Amino acid sequence: MTVDRALVGLLAARGAGSDPEIATVVKEAGLTAVVDALVDEILFRCDAPVNPVPVHLAMTVTHGGERRRVVFRIVRDEPIVVLDGDVPSVQREVGFHAVDLVRRLYGRAGQRRLGDFTDAFLPERPADLAQLPAILTSTNQASGTLFSGCTVPRDDLGKLSVAYGSDKWASFHWYTGHYEEEFARYRDRPVRLLEIGIGGFDGELGGASLKMWKKYFHRGLIHGLDLFDKSSLDQGRLTALTADQSDPAALVALAEEHGPFDIVIDDGSHENEHVRISFDALFPYVRPGGLYVIEDMQTSYLPRCGGTAGPVAGPRTTVGLLKRLLDDIHHHEQQPPAGEPPTITQSQVVGVRVYRNIAFVEKGVNGENGIPGWMDDEAWIALGAIPPTDN
Repeated sequence: MTVDRALVGLLAARGAGSDPEIATVVKEAGLTAVVDALVDEILFRCDAPVNPVPVHLAMTVTHGGERRRVVFRIVRDEPIVVLDGDVPSVQREVGFHAVDLVRRLYGRAGQRRLGDFTDAFLPERPADLAQLPAILTSTNQASGTLFSGCTVPRDDLGKLSVAYGSDKWASFHWYTGHYEEEFARYRDRPVRLLEIGIGGFDGELGGASLKMWKKYFHRGLIHGLDLFDKSSLDQGRLTALTADQSDPAALVALAEEHGPFDIVIDDGSHENEHVRISFDALFPYVRPGGLYVIEDMQTSYLPRCGGTAGPVAGPRTTVGLLKRLLDDIHHHEQQPPAGEPPTITQSQVVGVRVYRNIAFVEKGVNGENGIPGWMDDEAWIALGAIPPTDN
């Protein structure tokens, strides 16, 4: 089954739209291509099967006068297998309108309508009724597995981190709680996310965090960047890109092709110079209202990573970068005023939220007016903001 990744992005973007908007996508792409994309997404989202007896569940998707039937073979300790066409001994038949199934997968949480599917449970009488209790139990369990993939996922990031093997929770780091707070407003949007650093050690491919983000942002397009080619990770809504984060030209070219991004996460080399290069190259390609995230700031204090030994991080470290951004946010208040047009970080950084070893830089319009330049001590005394001098 070949999945059109451009179509997946379009479905994710339109999934919270109106029925006519979704129907137009289905009509233009064709039902077969749409069902292939939806089935791929369902398989990614499904919980692990628990039924000990193999079960065949059929799903029929219709649009206009067209229909496409897919059969899933589900059994514990095995991957779910997709079978096209007629399969004997189907224990359950469910049917969806294509528009409703798109909305189930890519709509907002709670947007799904009840009664938007048909259902036939055990449509045929089992040959051996003595097996009916086992068949019934396994069919219920397999149905739960399938329908876990047909809904908007709401698992918290800590659970997803553990499930996919990411190190962002319960390892060296405790980041997912901060991510939950910062990313909550983006969760139901068709975000475009780029994470620098795909991971993978000792020959492993990596991609644990990318899959976590794909599950968390059910409408998101997830991009990972690595020094090595890991395109074998590519799947619907997930793309592995290859570039060196210390090469600003390569980063700009990548952002021109795949951006702009709502979220950029730097979990790459953690070399302080690389962090600064990546930020300078990619922050212009973060959308207004988006976030640039920097992980593992402890390297600011490690000389072997370009950090500063001692209690005060130097200006060319990651922590130094964040200190500079705090100054940039307050450029209106600086005396004497700069006399030059504001830089991109002065005009577009509106928030810097720092937790232990992780920081979130918010992009927007830093347009608040500062204190008038003519405000001197005499004016402050007139306002009663400072006490008068003795002279």
